[in-house]
Amino acid sequence: MAGNTSAPGQSVASRVLAVLGAFDRSHRSLTLTEISDRAGLPLPTTHRLVRELETWGALTRRPDTRFVVGRRLWDLGLLAPIQSGIREVAAPFLQDLYAATFATVHLAVRDGIQVLYLDRLSGRASVPVVSRVGSRLPLHCTGVGKVLLAHAPEDVRREAMSDLPPMTPHTVVAPGVLDRQLRQIRQQGYATTIEEMTLGACSIAVPIRRDDEVVAALGVVVPSLGRNRASLVAAAQVAAQGVGRTLYGGAPPPRGV
Repeated sequence: MAGNTSAPGQSVASRVLAVLGAFDRSHRSLTLTEISDRAGLPLPTTHRLVRELETWGALTRRPDTRFVVGRRLWDLGLLAPIQSGIREVAAPFLQDLYAATFATVHLAVRDGIQVLYLDRLSGRASVPVVSRVGSRLPLHCTGVGKVLLAHAPEDVRREAMSDLPPMTPHTVVAPGVLDRQLRQIRQQGYATTIEEMTLGACSIAVPIRRDDEVVAALGVVVPSLGRNRASLVAAAQVAAQGVGRTLYGGAPPPRGV
């Protein structure tokens, strides 16, 4: 843990970045004192910077007085070329997929060993869905996450499979079983989950590709796969191919699923 004295001559910008850098996957909410300690800044300086960041919207204070990253930072992050480009291009194809299935549809990318949800359209059916735009969930128990994990570098797969917490009684937590599933996903071109993240929710997901590279995943969440599995996979694949071709191939392909 960092000390509590800032370096001589430290710029205002570096102090602000130190405050924001105090937050990470293991420290999603922090008290003012914890921010000060992790940022290596005096408490009065931290208090002033946090107050300004809160006013701007970069940080949000919860009712328990702990601070979390604010929505404005998420909005700013969406301007990054890979995320903004995929979201904008994918939007009409997500609409097409929703119109064809009336199910909740997701657009997601991998962020380390988590899946980051870039966009979501809520379906008509009453299905428990815990994801939201900007949220992160485990790779191993979500449809889009399994697609992204299946195509991730080997070191990422090893890290992800070193810790497989059970989210429901149906979550796959055996590394060997998950590894076999990932190989099957790469072979068949899609992933499925049955109540692995949330009871009462099943999903199918397919990759969005740039040539041979998987850059994102498109998912559909439904109460049950049943007889609709093949049609859901086909509809999602058409949408994903449309996103990929439009994003990396220039002219958009014919739409409609």
